[in-house]
Amino acid sequence: MNSVTSPVKDEKCPMEEVVDLSATTIEAEIEKRKRAECMAHMQSATVQLALDLLVREPDLKGFFRGFVKMLIEQGESDACGVFMLDESGEHCLLKMAYADNRFYAKDEPDWNTLSLPGEAMAAHLMAHEEGWNATIEYAGDDPRLPEAVRAFNRASNLRWLAVAPLTAGSQNLGWLALSTTDDEAAEWAPWRRMLLEAVALQVTLALHHNRMSKRARDEERRKAVLEERNRIARDIHDTLAQGFAAILMQLQSTQRLLPSLPSTAAESIETAVDLARTHMIEARRSVGALRPQDFEIGDVAAVLERTTELARRTTDVPIELVIEELPDLGAGVEREIVAIAQEALTNAVRHARARKITVHAAGSRAVGFRLSVADDGRGIAKERFGAGFGLTSMQERAERIGGSLTIVTAPRAGTEVVLAWAPPSFSIPTP
Repeated sequence: MNSVTSPVKDEKCPMEEVVDLSATTIEAEIEKRKRAECMAHMQSATVQLALDLLVREPDLKGFFRGFVKMLIEQGESDACGVFMLDESGEHCLLKMAYADNRFYAKDEPDWNTLSLPGEAMAAHLMAHEEGWNATIEYAGDDPRLPEAVRAFNRASNLRWLAVAPLTAGSQNLGWLALSTTDDEAAEWAPWRRMLLEAVALQVTLALHHNRMSKRARDEERRKAVLEERNRIARDIHDTLAQGFAAILMQLQSTQRLLPSLPSTAAESIETAVDLARTHMIEARRSVGALRPQDFEIGDVAAVLERTTELARRTTDVPIELVIEELPDLGAGVEREIVAIAQEALTNAVRHARARKITVHAAGSRAVGFRLSVADDGRGIAKERFGAGFGLTSMQERAERIGGSLTIVTAPRAGTEVVLAWAPPSFSIPTP
């Protein structure tokens, strides 16, 4: 009988299997340690970048240029985006990104060559409430993503995307997004997520510091401007205004002491009195305009009282001020209203030759706010409209705040300047 020899299988002995298993375990452990070391290095480097930003003139773009590249390299990823909210928290834009092995910033010329669908992703982040407080992970073709983002991911072979909010206290400053083409993205997703969240904390610190620094610089500039305006106002008050007031007093004293002057001399003195009074009013008005902090923005009634009081000091004409209950007005609207009141009041004092001037401010059920400056003087002839009366300036100010300016006048019948204003969302309440 012929014997049949069966092939001998090359089976590993139990010891070899143990060795292979140990090697696999060791390799996995080494990989974990490498990634842990990577995370520690990444956090340390990002903290250093943030500290550098704290101690020197803020260079936000330089900070992001360095850390984004490092995040891509250490996180074994392919694209990164920095989405930032504006100060109001109502608009989100992609400000900086790393893609196609290069860094992009919104204010650089090559920004338009960036292929990332920033607008679509920004709109998604604004609308996705869950992502405002927690990191969200997506598959490359995740149905939660906008189609433009999914199409980009497919074209770029991106398998995984995560977005971490940049939250300082209760305020969200924006989002940090990271994506990769790694075929094993799902396996290493927890590691990348931890890395992204750790880095996002440092990014939030840098952003918050940058905003606080900008506000501080803006405040310093504002204070410097106000100090200079106050200095100029003091100079005008102490020299020009006081000088014109002294000249006016001397001229008026001369008129009283010499009532029988020849008509030509009397007319010349009267002209000099008018000029001195006019320039004194202008000087004091300039002081008021240069010192807006003397008026408490937020209380337009107090501002109008102060404006009227300044005008009373420059004329013997009685000026009546009537203020009824006023609506809430924004600071920008208040400034324009006050400027219109000042201009109209100055015109009445300088040109009207009135016996009485009335300033009336009131809230109105029909229009929200109404300001009237009226006099019983000589009026403005049609041919004199716009000739040094500041009418164009008042009209432009009214249009700037969405109001309407009406001037009712006739020769020897007086003049009334009326400003009507309503907030954009104003509606007439039902009785």
